[in-house]
Amino acid sequence: MAMAMGFATPIKCKATPIINNNNNHYHVLDASYVKRAAELSDKSAGFTSPHPNFGCVIATSGSAGKVVGEGYLYGQGTKPAEVQAVEAGGEYCRGATAYVNMEPGDCDGDLTALSAFIKAGITRVVIGIRHPLQHLRGKAVQALRSEGLQVDVLGEDIRSVSIEDALKSCLLVNAPLLYRSACRVPFSVLKYAMTLDGKIAASSGHASWISSKKSRSRVFELRGRSDAVIVGGNTVRNDNPRLTPRHGGGHLPMRIVMSQTLDLPEVANLWDVRDVPTIVVTQRGARRSFQKFLASKGVEVVEFDILNPKDVVDYLYDRGYLSLLWECGGTLSASAISSGVIHKVHAFVAPKIIGGKNAPSPVGELGMVEMTQALELIDVCYEQIGPDVLISGYLHPIPDLTPVIPSVDETSAIDPSLSPYDSPIIFFYKTWDPYGSFSNFSPHPIRLPDESGDYVTWPSVEHYYQAHKFVGSSNPNARSYVEAIYLAKSPEEAARMGRKIQREHPDMVRSDWENVKTEVMYKALKCKFSIYPHLTSMLLSTAGSVLVEASPHDLFWGGGRDGEGLNYLGRLLMKLRSEFLDGDTNKPEISASYRES
Repeated sequence: MAMAMGFATPIKCKATPIINNNNNHYHVLDASYVKRAAELSDKSAGFTSPHPNFGCVIATSGSAGKVVGEGYLYGQGTKPAEVQAVEAGGEYCRGATAYVNMEPGDCDGDLTALSAFIKAGITRVVIGIRHPLQHLRGKAVQALRSEGLQVDVLGEDIRSVSIEDALKSCLLVNAPLLYRSACRVPFSVLKYAMTLDGKIAASSGHASWISSKKSRSRVFELRGRSDAVIVGGNTVRNDNPRLTPRHGGGHLPMRIVMSQTLDLPEVANLWDVRDVPTIVVTQRGARRSFQKFLASKGVEVVEFDILNPKDVVDYLYDRGYLSLLWECGGTLSASAISSGVIHKVHAFVAPKIIGGKNAPSPVGELGMVEMTQALELIDVCYEQIGPDVLISGYLHPIPDLTPVIPSVDETSAIDPSLSPYDSPIIFFYKTWDPYGSFSNFSPHPIRLPDESGDYVTWPSVEHYYQAHKFVGSSNPNARSYVEAIYLAKSPEEAARMGRKIQREHPDMVRSDWENVKTEVMYKALKCKFSIYPHLTSMLLSTAGSVLVEASPHDLFWGGGRDGEGLNYLGRLLMKLRSEFLDGDTNKPEISASYRES
């Protein structure tokens, strides 16, 4: 459901100044290293979704501490930031302090990040904020402390003015996840460019360009940090946008068009889905013939009984999105603001005057008649970008989760009869799921023989699955695609690459793929769960429950939005569970050196 909170006051971090100058010196050091971890984590913004942005800095202890290792999470399914920092620090990690912007979250069940700290000899860990997801919140803190490490959480164990500033950096860098966790909605940003007299186009509708080239480059960056970009029908008709980041990077946000009537042109850049997918959301029953036309182009159409921003945002929350960028006109902007779904505003103001009684403004009718009703932004920032000024601020404050929310373990201690997994149906999908490691995107390398019988280590099940669309293809060029997918930096990139090649070059796909794809997936899953004992235990612990891959849009591997999906991933896992429970020893041959100790 959409967030139903009012327009609140600015964030008040729970921190009080400490007078002791010696303590202040160490707090300044702690704050600077935590802020550095937050800065590092922001390097991969957009790529890590649905995972948080994680950064880690390791510094030697003492008043003259020296940074010996750094790392940040590149994308889901890649090496944790903590492991990268430990590997970079080497022997200098012993007795050192690790700084992370967020509490480590071991959704994959193997405690990789925590083990890295412990084995490296880290003696102290400073954490910016606790993990916002309920089933992970406080677990890493408790685990590290139980191993004898000193753990300090900003705003809880250490407090000062400098710490307050570092804490705010940690909140900002993971604002999308904080909003999603606390408010059950994706983080929504409204962006627009306007002239000095408040117009987003001339009376004729012409709008190219209001802002400078430097400002438009910043917009491309904003798109690259978002899971999806939303526009209305007027924007499609008047501007024919592409809505791509145009920075040559790997992350391409979903493009979403909201149109009640589907009065849209047949020729539009958004209907070209070769590189970036497009979703059109509309009113149920609108222009069936045009819906068929869009489907023929590969555009996904989603119908709503009543089309409004709140229901669309709720739907995108169900699809697992963390952040949305609204680049719409005044009518849709006003509707989104009135619905309470816009959290932040980026306004690019150009030093130009266009005038015009009928020239459109960035926000339409909100029903306000007095200036005292005006919505005031909080935490406002001003930035000069070329000749323009970027004004940004929040309509809703970033959720402050400093108060400790009881974890699952703490809840059980209060009432042992409570169990978080008492439902006969267990859903898994994204990183915030307790069983997220069941996903084919989980960062668990697998080792299987290739066509020649030589063992190859694949970075994830998804890498293996996507590459094997082209293994054994009659086209001699298919081998290069297999190698490219193998080298993909994350499971998400491997999936995007495999799907794109399959769509654009169907002749490269092996002829028997539709018949063998479930067999390929099962082989990879069986290898994963055979290699990692903790995953086997987790799978066996679900005995008696139905496993459902909760993807709302993948109707083959997932369960679909309303249970209409085939749920083949869940089926394969239940089949594998049955084999393990029956004592089937026909597992893939794994070398002893590769098997987890």
